[in-house]
Amino acid sequence: MQDTYETAEGVMMVAASRRIDTSNFQERAADGLREMIISGELAPGQPLSEITLAEIFGISRTPIREALKQLQIEGLVEIRPRIGTFVTVPSRREINELFEMKQLLEGGAARLMAARGDVPELTAMKANVRAADAAVEAGDVERYAQLVHEFHEILIAGADNGKLATHYRLLMNQLAYGRLVKTSLGQPGRSIESEHEHHTVLELIIAKDGIGAENCMRRHVHASQQALMSQLETWPPPLPQPTP
Repeated sequence: MQDTYETAEGVMMVAASRRIDTSNFQERAADGLREMIISGELAPGQPLSEITLAEIFGISRTPIREALKQLQIEGLVEIRPRIGTFVTVPSRREINELFEMKQLLEGGAARLMAARGDVPELTAMKANVRAADAAVEAGDVERYAQLVHEFHEILIAGADNGKLATHYRLLMNQLAYGRLVKTSLGQPGRSIESEHEHHTVLELIIAKDGIGAENCMRRHVHASQQALMSQLETWPPPLPQPTP
């Protein structure tokens, strides 16, 4: 009887372990797809095949399907019944609304960081601005785009507010910001203007001018929004149609 109990218990433990593994597959697929969308590797409107994605990630279709449902909740993919699944194409209105929220969150983050004084994130921001100066001077737009992303991440970390960071992360995922920042920097002279704005925000944070830092950061985000929208004349692109 004891042996039977131990055997049954062992089977249940193995089954539980397999369920955990499946959950890990789903999480891994969701993380990977999220990064591919945010980076622009998967373009807006691009169709997503469960079979192809399962092959790419080396897992079955079930965790892929669950990962796509999770990304639909996050606003990154659109599941269209009997048609297919696609990378979300935000409308111009949605992009503008997301940037309005970005102004509020990053402006608030600048104010909170300024109030904290000499924190490790301030040292990191100074180093970021120096590296960005070099990238702009060298005309390295790709490197500067990376440093822009880093600057904003440092700002959010410097605010030291978990709730703000959580909402910001969801917003950035919906914006697929890594792709959009490269587009905004395509406007002639925008890299130089952007870096000057970063310098001003940094100076105000160092001076512990929270209100000034907040207002300057909001103006910076608005300027980036305007630069981006001027580059999106043909937005939104037509949604690809699935092959019959």
